[in-house]
Amino acid sequence: MKKDLLSLLDLEENDFEKLFTRAINLKKRYSKGIFDKILAGKTLGLIFDKQSTRTRMSFETAMVQLGGHPIYMSAKDTQIARNEPAKDTARVLSKYIDCLAIRTFDHALVEEFAEHSTIPVINALTDSFHPCQILSDIMTIIEYKGGYKNKKIAWVGDGNNVVNSWINAASVLRFELFIATPKGYDVKPDIIKNAYVEKHENIMFTNDPKHAVKNADVVYTDVWASMGDEDNLAKRINDFKGFQVNKKLLSIAKDDALVMHCLPAHRGEEIAKDVFEDKNGVFWDQAENKRHMHKAILETLILNNCS
Repeated sequence: MKKDLLSLLDLEENDFEKLFTRAINLKKRYSKGIFDKILAGKTLGLIFDKQSTRTRMSFETAMVQLGGHPIYMSAKDTQIARNEPAKDTARVLSKYIDCLAIRTFDHALVEEFAEHSTIPVINALTDSFHPCQILSDIMTIIEYKGGYKNKKIAWVGDGNNVVNSWINAASVLRFELFIATPKGYDVKPDIIKNAYVEKHENIMFTNDPKHAVKNADVVYTDVWASMGDEDNLAKRINDFKGFQVNKKLLSIAKDDALVMHCLPAHRGEEIAKDVFEDKNGVFWDQAENKRHMHKAILETLILNNCS
């Protein structure tokens, strides 16, 4: 039976652990010049409705390095742009390829593809969630901190798709997650409800970034205006005053706190220029780990190894 990855709530704790272990192992093997061609003859389709650098490149290189073949399709170049129903496209693509990754705006579109596909469907980002990003980010934390358990992770910024996936991960893995958002930019109630956050004392919400960052092991931020919200950037810059991750804010986190950002970053807005170049920043490792985590995800879903 096929398994999709639309949000991190699709995974059990054991699934997370298998993916972390496998991704780290694949990274080590690659660094030694060992190439695992376990997906030879397999094809990954990528339908992207949003611009991408890291997600597209990491999925494509992951598939190539596993011996498979990626096919990139801009949504505007497909029949979807001419109003072909998503369910029809899903049925046709299921006859051609072995897995499909979609990067789009409306999360309901990814759900519709998954419902009508006989192949695994991966959410490569929607306005609601960014699950693969958080898997690679937790992999990075494991590499630097030896694990995620008993670690305090602080989010400072918008209540967007990335923090939504952090919430889903914390709901399953039970690490400590403090979320600081400006008033009016809080996480949506349905995200909290669906992750059963009210049952989890490890997930906390505040409008005070200092409260979130105090004694944190990891401080994470993202752009203040996600794709599609750029027209409101001027207002957001004003509303997000006090939410910049800078040296002053980081001084109340642990001395060795990791600073994380999923990129692209707007230096001088959500993160100070000097912090972005600081030794505690692990941005480039996050980006690299997307490739190896995507390998683990593709192997698991295509070869149907998920529990």
